[in-house]
Amino acid sequence: MRDDRFSRHGVRLLLKRDDLIHPELIGNKWRKLVPNIEAARGRALVTFGGAYSNHLRATAAAGRLLGLPTVGVVRGDELAGRPLNPSLARCAADGMRLHFVARSAYRRKGEPETLAAILRAAHAESAYVVPEGGSNAEAVRGCVALGEELRDRAEVVAVACGTGGTLAGLAAGLAPGQRALGVPVLKGGFLEAEVRALQERAFGARTGDWGLEERFHFGGYARTTPELDAFAADFEDRHGVPVERLYVAKLLYALTALAEEGALPRGTTVAAVVTGRPFPDGGLQATSR
Repeated sequence: MRDDRFSRHGVRLLLKRDDLIHPELIGNKWRKLVPNIEAARGRALVTFGGAYSNHLRATAAAGRLLGLPTVGVVRGDELAGRPLNPSLARCAADGMRLHFVARSAYRRKGEPETLAAILRAAHAESAYVVPEGGSNAEAVRGCVALGEELRDRAEVVAVACGTGGTLAGLAAGLAPGQRALGVPVLKGGFLEAEVRALQERAFGARTGDWGLEERFHFGGYARTTPELDAFAADFEDRHGVPVERLYVAKLLYALTALAEEGALPRGTTVAAVVTGRPFPDGGLQATSR
């Protein structure tokens, strides 16, 4: 991209258009779901998400495309019986069976007994479980190819992060001398431990050169501000590239700020991984968990 906000500081910006990898399994969702589908070996898939979960939407689309049954465990039993929002309606149209659970139980889904109870209630005891956001060891290994595709293309490769699975795999795939930079879209400062744990499960140890820039969550997950919206609209006008607001806008804003601050040395090439795009039906498209 030719953008004076970078070029005047001697920084070159590349966009890695992973949002174009597949028309329905967009960006890192394709990279994370494919190895999990292979591991499922034809069993039904059960996974988890909120009312606007892009991960649920991608899993439902994968089920339709491959003829696999899918079950979506949705956070919030108060949503049951209400009209479905556009994201959940798309999941249902793709054949996903939706099961709503109380928020208190949803928060404890990592506990074996709670998970077993949820699966029993959803009639999904024999299904293959994909975690919320799709980040597990299989997904991390699936994202290694993203780093390999960017080897020797940029000194810094940046990606927006939710659960950290994409960053964990991306960093492992880069060449020595390249650095992966994650921009968390949730506040809380917990992601470093999560990424390290994912790499340990996938590779046995922390792998690659990576770090996090925590300042650009704009209030937390699914939060935006007028400033961020204006930035994203301006970027779209300048470059003709659609900018998803919950992840990609925060990533691009962060890189612009880092260039202005001099945190990216002159002569640096930085590649921004575009992991999602706006849904045409107005549903949230947030694809970097």
